[in-house]
Amino acid sequence: MRTWPAIERLAHRVETAAPLDRPAQALAAVLRRLVRPGPVEDVLTGTTLGHPLHPVLVAFPIGSWAAATVLDVARADRDARRMLVGLGVLAAAPTALAGASDWLTTTGAARRLGLAHAVSNTAALALETASWLARRHGRHGKGTMLSLAATGFLGGGIWLGEHLVYGLGVGVDTTAFEHLPEDWTDVAAETDVPADAAVRVDAGGVPVLLSRLPDGIVALADRCTHRGGPLHEGAVAEGCVTCPWHGSTFDLRTGYVVDGPASRPEPRLEVQTLDGRVRVRRPDN
Repeated sequence: MRTWPAIERLAHRVETAAPLDRPAQALAAVLRRLVRPGPVEDVLTGTTLGHPLHPVLVAFPIGSWAAATVLDVARADRDARRMLVGLGVLAAAPTALAGASDWLTTTGAARRLGLAHAVSNTAALALETASWLARRHGRHGKGTMLSLAATGFLGGGIWLGEHLVYGLGVGVDTTAFEHLPEDWTDVAAETDVPADAAVRVDAGGVPVLLSRLPDGIVALADRCTHRGGPLHEGAVAEGCVTCPWHGSTFDLRTGYVVDGPASRPEPRLEVQTLDGRVRVRRPDN
């Protein structure tokens, strides 16, 4: 009988460790003072990029520190090694802030695992910072040993971060695996679709939001791309709908993100009214 790898069992223990909730809540309260909803959060979560920012930035500290470690083993130029360690330390700050912004909208197992991910990476950052200081004062052997120790914590942090994405789906577009109907599908009576509000209907097993605008009825996937919130429960105003969970706002006509923290647009459906009934289907494109 196959069993989970040891690190997988450890991750499961972290996910179910309720005592982590209190420190996680305290840290979230502090971070929320730094990461306010609005333009700052939109940049950090990747709304302006159209893709989560954190996984883009992680390449810089990881790449710099990995290159420094390779040069340490090869006993290459000391100045180059010190510079790479320093670049990694500088790049870690915005990377961590972007990750913290993503973490603020997690709950339960994902929030606990994210806390462990942050602790492991913070330990790596502290060791690499100490390594840079040691190298700066000419203690290159000590700097090398500190960087090697940091590599262990960094590896653990990377694994936990990958588990958050591939194991728990954090940061993944929550509509990615929904199959919108390709053929016209009857979903509601035309009179049941409200103006200045939204209603949830079923389209071939996929929840869909319907709303009436001055120029006609529009339809979007009802599940928020950010964390899966029910969009039909959110406020509808000025041609947009706002997710009730974390405040992401989408244009009802196009599905585009107007305000974050969502970074991915909402899938849009074509709408047809026939004999008082509303039908929807996936756009050809």
